[in-house]
Amino acid sequence: MKILIVQNKMGIGDMVIYLPFINAISKKFNTPVNILVKESSKAEKILKDDKSIDKIIILKQGNKQKNAEHQGFKGFFKLVRELKEYKFDKIFIFNSSLRFNLIAKFAGIKNVYQYPLFNKKEQNIIDAPKKLLKKKLNIDIQENPKILLNEKSIFEAKLKFRIKNDEKNILLGIGGSGPTKRIPAKTFIELIRLTSNTLRCKFFLATGKNQDEQEILKEILNSEFKDKCIPLDDLDIYEILGIIKNCDISICNDSSFSHLSSGLGIKTIVLMADTPLVYGSYNTLMYPILPDGESFVTHNTLGKDKINPIKIFSQLKQILN
Repeated sequence: MKILIVQNKMGIGDMVIYLPFINAISKKFNTPVNILVKESSKAEKILKDDKSIDKIIILKQGNKQKNAEHQGFKGFFKLVRELKEYKFDKIFIFNSSLRFNLIAKFAGIKNVYQYPLFNKKEQNIIDAPKKLLKKKLNIDIQENPKILLNEKSIFEAKLKFRIKNDEKNILLGIGGSGPTKRIPAKTFIELIRLTSNTLRCKFFLATGKNQDEQEILKEILNSEFKDKCIPLDDLDIYEILGIIKNCDISICNDSSFSHLSSGLGIKTIVLMADTPLVYGSYNTLMYPILPDGESFVTHNTLGKDKINPIKIFSQLKQILN
């Protein structure tokens, strides 16, 4: 039996969130599944060691011409032709798109499982796939996402970065997909100060190459705590996974690194400044920190300057103890 799963959201976090549903389908039919995902999901790196995944097919849709082979009318039939070659028996479509429904049918896939068509509005990223698999396969999904990583990669990261068991290794996810999610460098510097006064520790700084993220990274590295910090921005994401797996705890903006670290089984404090709370609480290993004065967060909360480092440090101590 050949199964295709369509997960067309663009983020790394989205990819991680859907892992329990992908793994459950593989387990239900006792076969590795194939997934259709966007390159920006980094699935080829994140799922490299996941045996429940067979082939990762890249969906080439986007604003840039080089990534738009599956866009528009011609792209529709190009994708149909490509999928037809695989001769899939079943397809699970984690969206309400008529386009993907028609692509599946034109590609000759007989069994199509999908969210209700034309029902995208206010569709919960966790509840929607849960309802689909409960209704179609009678599966109840309660598990946390799990990113699988081979032991060799974990051991090699430990050796290369001199990760020691007698000190606390802490991931700081200082990047973020938007400016309102990026907590100021001064907050992280104060957190490093508080933690260093109490624990023998090392900090791994995870961020992207965006100019604003690099400015936050530079400010931290120019602080008095430079010798305790190791930047990861020049590393391949697969290598970073090995480092994260060796950490004792992770403290991240609402970014891809909060999803990756919790998916790797690391307890993760998530700094929720400007995103619906579900993105920092769907995993039982996530510990959301809200801006001072807020009891709820969503888009336009705009609370990045009200994330309290003392509150973060208090949560860190509780977790490590």
